[in-house]
Amino acid sequence: MKLSSITPLILTVNEASNLPRTLEHLRWAEEIVIVDSGSTDETKHFAQANSKVRFLMRPFDDHSRQWNFGLSKVTTEWTLALDADYFCPRGLAEELQSLNLTTDAYAADFTYAIGGHPLRGALYPRRVVLFKTRSFQYVQDGHTQRLQLAGALVGQLKTRIIHDDRKPLSRWLTSQAKYASLEADKLTALPSHQLSWKDRLRRQIIWAAPLTFFYCLLGKRLVLDGWPGVYYSLQRTYAELLLSLELLDRRLHGRPSNKTLPADASLMSQQTELSTESSVQVGKSLAGVTSENLH
Repeated sequence: MKLSSITPLILTVNEASNLPRTLEHLRWAEEIVIVDSGSTDETKHFAQANSKVRFLMRPFDDHSRQWNFGLSKVTTEWTLALDADYFCPRGLAEELQSLNLTTDAYAADFTYAIGGHPLRGALYPRRVVLFKTRSFQYVQDGHTQRLQLAGALVGQLKTRIIHDDRKPLSRWLTSQAKYASLEADKLTALPSHQLSWKDRLRRQIIWAAPLTFFYCLLGKRLVLDGWPGVYYSLQRTYAELLLSLELLDRRLHGRPSNKTLPADASLMSQQTELSTESSVQVGKSLAGVTSENLH
């Protein structure tokens, strides 16, 4: 594969603490498309300081529409979809150049880092990051989005992408209530048979938070990573606890979902992007108890 046939696509909103590092590891790209939701920090400054960046503004409505808008602006055959808190090791560009193109989409695993300290494990899911631009679209899935692959075979990249969010904790905490509400919309709107087993477990309210804590700390052995491992375990537990409270609040007070899910929501609730053979093992893992809340 020629690197010139790939455009990195990044969504941003107030990502000044992450974006310079992310762009630094994309020197190989001929063009980088950034879709910004109205940042008020130095995100725009850092983006426009890079001559390879095409910086676009779009008011945020939901993640899927934002990503699909970005895809409509990509002119190359392939898109590398990245969050602003990802950075790509040098080995990724080398792997992309040597890639034997056998499928239309490729997933990547991630190494999760806290303040630059890589963790030995995490609940962060495998994601499709490289795909043919005109072959796929995003659909909304709870608080985030999924690439709708319609059963397409997905290849697997060997290089692990680094997730290392340097935004302040206050930003993360502020986001969680909104994410919990959106996740609860999905969990309450769909019948049980259309939910994955992990989401059925979350809908039972009392199990997800304590299981998450002990699974992260002991099952993923994050206790061996010291305070960064404890920090991550508490983050994930807090996110699940907020979701449990949101679900319980709706049950006790009869509060309806905030919006109606689209007709293809049953597709979104499944890990459809993990159609590689190894995804079967991922689905069986207890790591599926929770889904990662981004940003």
